[in-house]
Amino acid sequence: MKKTTLYILWTNDNPVTAEKMVFMYAINSLVHGWWENVTLIIWGATTQLVSENEHIQSLVQKSLEAGVHVTACRACADQLGVTESLKKMNIEVKYWGQPLTEILQNDETLLTI
Repeated sequence: MKKTTLYILWTNDNPVTAEKMVFMYAINSLVHGWWENVTLIIWGATTQLVSENEHIQSLVQKSLEAGVHVTACRACADQLGVTESLKKMNIEVKYWGQPLTEILQNDETLLTI
């Protein structure tokens, strides 16, 4: 059976990589029908990048509008003091340790950047 859901684990806080790979692929995956469901998991230093960089924030908004499920690691966001900032951008903030483990154990499609 063809897999229809893509998970993108985004840990690289380089803004160019974010724009030219993470957001470009996530958005185009839905726009062009390459994947039916795309979940972008913001993890580590990227939580802080999203909370501080207005251009990245605009790309998050564009992703949400395209139908990307944008979510962030609660532990990372809490430790970096950006949880409320992310929530205000309509980003789901939750603990991702167990769900990521399930994605890996179930051999789901996971792209790590």
